[in-house]
Amino acid sequence: MPFYRMPDGEQLFVREYGQGQPVLVLSGLGMLSWQWAAFLYPHKNRFRFIIPEWRGFGASKDCKIPANLDAINCHWQDVRSVVDQLKFDRVIVIAYSMGATTLMHGLHSDHFAKRITAYLHIDQTPKIPVDDTWAFGLFGSKHDEFREILQQLSVLLAAHPQIQFIRDLDQTVRQQIGALWLRFIQLQNSHPYSLKVFEFLLHQPRFQSLLLPSSRMDYMAWYINNYLYHREDYREALTKLQCPVTFFSGAQSRLYPFEGQRLIAESLPQAKQVIFKKSGHTPLLTEPLKFSRELGVFLKENSQSSTSAV
Repeated sequence: MPFYRMPDGEQLFVREYGQGQPVLVLSGLGMLSWQWAAFLYPHKNRFRFIIPEWRGFGASKDCKIPANLDAINCHWQDVRSVVDQLKFDRVIVIAYSMGATTLMHGLHSDHFAKRITAYLHIDQTPKIPVDDTWAFGLFGSKHDEFREILQQLSVLLAAHPQIQFIRDLDQTVRQQIGALWLRFIQLQNSHPYSLKVFEFLLHQPRFQSLLLPSSRMDYMAWYINNYLYHREDYREALTKLQCPVTFFSGAQSRLYPFEGQRLIAESLPQAKQVIFKKSGHTPLLTEPLKFSRELGVFLKENSQSSTSAV
């Protein structure tokens, strides 16, 4: 059953394979479910993997944006609906980036901690904003510059509500979006050759969609506004976890400073942290062999912890 009906009637695509203990896999922004296959498929004889594709991406690209819900609230409602339809009592969870924010929202708002038997948290902060109480939000010391870029993008997108796809915008507006997104990339990547490649691609309409979060105007605005205005602090929510917890953290992550991830991992007595010394925010791409090996360790260590009621 690849599609599941959500509470608002939309059909969400969920990739499923394997048999045995259920493992809920929550992807990062823009990631497609098939991209997990190289890491998860070797374990399909002992685990049943459930991988939703977020609204606006992959086979869920035509799902409507619900009224009056930001992306994280919507994603959590979708995840909870899938888990309930599958009648899982307890489940292992692997969550990466925005997927981890979605899971933490479930801990915070829906008492989901009691249904998790083991949790793998991959390179994400418990709080997106930076303020006097938390210095390790998105982009850390460069958070204000990041917000300024997103605010300009939000204004540009809101000025063209009649346009469905970014490729249909006037060339001048597309160039403005490309220039702002290049600034966003520069916050993450200072390699001059890479930046030249990104700059070239962002000025080619047919390639822009490869670098932007979405080719659709409404989804681009929805996700940008989510990162601008989602203010929740999930540090306390994480303390509700009583199950084994593993943190995968990129030591060179510019998106989510490593120090913040270290503090959160150390705050949970049952948690351990696996450090990817050569990686930033994408250890599954920059250190795939180590990522695969450590993922296997996580699954093996928790293979007797999860039960399901089907």
